[in-house]
Order: sequence, then C-alpha cells, then structure tokens
Amino acid sequence: MMKFIGVIPARYDSTRFPGKPLAMIKGKTMIQRVYEQTIKALPEVYVATDDQRIEQAVRNFNGNVVMTSPHHRSGTDRIREASEKIMHHTNNYEVIVNIQGDEPFIQPEQIRELKSCFDDENTDIATLIKPIDNDKALFNPNLPKVITDKYDYAIYFSRSTIPYIRNKDASEWLNSYPFHKHIGIYAYRKHILKAITSLEPSSLELAESLEQNRWIENGYRIKTAITKHENYPVDTPEDLEYIINRLFPE
Repeated sequence: MMKFIGVIPARYDSTRFPGKPLAMIKGKTMIQRVYEQTIKALPEVYVATDDQRIEQAVRNFNGNVVMTSPHHRSGTDRIREASEKIMHHTNNYEVIVNIQGDEPFIQPEQIRELKSCFDDENTDIATLIKPIDNDKALFNPNLPKVITDKYDYAIYFSRSTIPYIRNKDASEWLNSYPFHKHIGIYAYRKHILKAITSLEPSSLELAESLEQNRWIENGYRIKTAITKHENYPVDTPEDLEYIINRLFPE
C-alpha cells in the first residue's frame, strides 16, 4: 500500500485577510476545520506554518504542526520544508498531499480522488479538475482552466478560456466542448516535490501567474481526476461571510 501524508500550509500574514487561518467558523477556527476534513481521508496530517499563534491553535485541538520559514516564495516551497522536517519523525511515506489552508469545506472524497491518480505509476503530480457549467466561470480569469490529453494528464493551465472554439459565438462555447476548471489541491511523489521546488520560475508560469505551468514546461506529468464537488476557498472576509451563509443557513 502506498503511504500518503497530508500537509496544510497556513500563513498568518495574508494581504487580503490577515489572520485567516484563525478566523472562526461556527465555533472552530478555519485551520481546525481544514485539518478535521483532511484527517478523514489521510492517516497522518500536519499543518505547516510560520506563525506561533497558528502553531498554538493547532496544538490546542491536538493537531500535528511543523514550524517553517517565513520567507518562502510559495506554498509548495513551504510544503517541501515541512516534509523534510516530517522525515525526521517518519520516513515511511511516498506521496505528500498539499491541502490549502483556506479550504475549510474540502470534502474527504476529493482527497481520495486525488490519491487514486497514483494508481498510475507514471504520475509525478496529481490535481483535481471540475466541469464548468456556466458562462460566468468560463470567462472568469480568476478561475484557471485546464486542458488534458486522453490519458487525463494536464497539457496546459490558463486564465484564458481554453480551448478557443473557432467559428462559434462565445455564447455557444459551453455547449461545444467539455471545459474544466482547476481545483487547487495537489499531491506529489516525495522526490518530485524536491525536484520541482528547485526549478527556476518559467516563462509560462510568469505569463499566467500559475506555478503548475513551470512543472509542465520542465517535463513533469500532472495527472488529473475529475471531481463533482464544488470547492469554497476563502480569500477575503466577505468570501467567508458568503460561504457561511450559503452552507449554514439559519
């Protein structure tokens, strides 16, 4: 059996929502809700943070936590440092699952879908995608799109609507092709995580501001799994209020 561990990167100093991991959601912090959802699908989970307030909050609910540098360029770099520190406690794992710290409503089934990608021995990295079912999402540059090959490996990620449907009005596109958006949860084989965090930023990554394009440009294979579950990431306090009202109606 392949061994998986989960790592949840959590920063305090978010530009748009300072202290976001400690925001309360119906009596529990956001980071506790992420942790509790994740532990339902993984045998071992750690929070990776650079802030002692978050560290203490995790210890308060008896979660595992690893302190990391405050100077990482991305969550992936923080995941690498955390995984290397975890290796001092246990080296008996092959795949690290990266669960975003602002996904308090992630479904355990989504994590299991991600894990299933490693049934394919050629998978370096895995991620989730979801069918797009409305024009607002289709043309929203804040929702990255992805196209895949016939073996479910990602070909390219873009903020543009891809592929372009030629000779049809934009109002007809949604019914002309099975478009997919990207759900930002990843899993990496241990040696692959070390390799991709050693790469320099690439031209397509910089153009789109999408880190995963760096990996594709360098020849790494990203396996995708389709999920039916919607994700509810929290970027701002307004996002959180909207999601709570939607998922916990009075």
